[in-house]
Amino acid sequence: MGGKTGAKRVLVIAAHASDGTFGSALAQAYAQAAGQAGHEVRVLALDQIAFDPILHHGYKVVQELEPDLKKAQESITWANHLVFAFPVWWGGIPALLKGFLDRVMLPGFAFKYQKGKAFPAKLLGGRSAHLLVTMDTPPWYYRLVYRAPAIRQMKTTTLEFCGITPVTTLHCGPILDSTLDKRSAWLDRARAMAGTI
Repeated sequence: MGGKTGAKRVLVIAAHASDGTFGSALAQAYAQAAGQAGHEVRVLALDQIAFDPILHHGYKVVQELEPDLKKAQESITWANHLVFAFPVWWGGIPALLKGFLDRVMLPGFAFKYQKGKAFPAKLLGGRSAHLLVTMDTPPWYYRLVYRAPAIRQMKTTTLEFCGITPVTTLHCGPILDSTLDKRSAWLDRARAMAGTI
């Protein structure tokens, strides 16, 4: 852990392009602020690791994990706070993030089926998460009209399903035509979130 009392082990996952996007700037700002607050921080950029994002046979056949995915699982196990920075596309999460979750959040690692029980055991308890989400839709419209499907997928049916709670979201949007002042304010909010771990 980091040097200060209450310091956390933080894994920041840049879940799409890790360079040149506003999402990557959010991830970097968060990671830097978390480090400055005394937390121990690792950053994982999904576009910089080598893996097949397709779970070819579901859970019927064990698909060998690539070395980078084994390292990713080790980092998730190491962390007690996870951060996902990703854009909303077509209302949902980008394919690279979905493929990563399909390959990494496996039975026996993230959850465990229980004979005679409707719901699996949650194997990643004791962890919290922040979502740093960019979109071109106004966030209020995304929540009220579309019902925020990407957020519900990440928060409820993925992270909380595996025992990760609480999950808090920073919505940034619309990114399209946003001003420098607005982007600076979002970056400040990401830094502030890092102070609430």
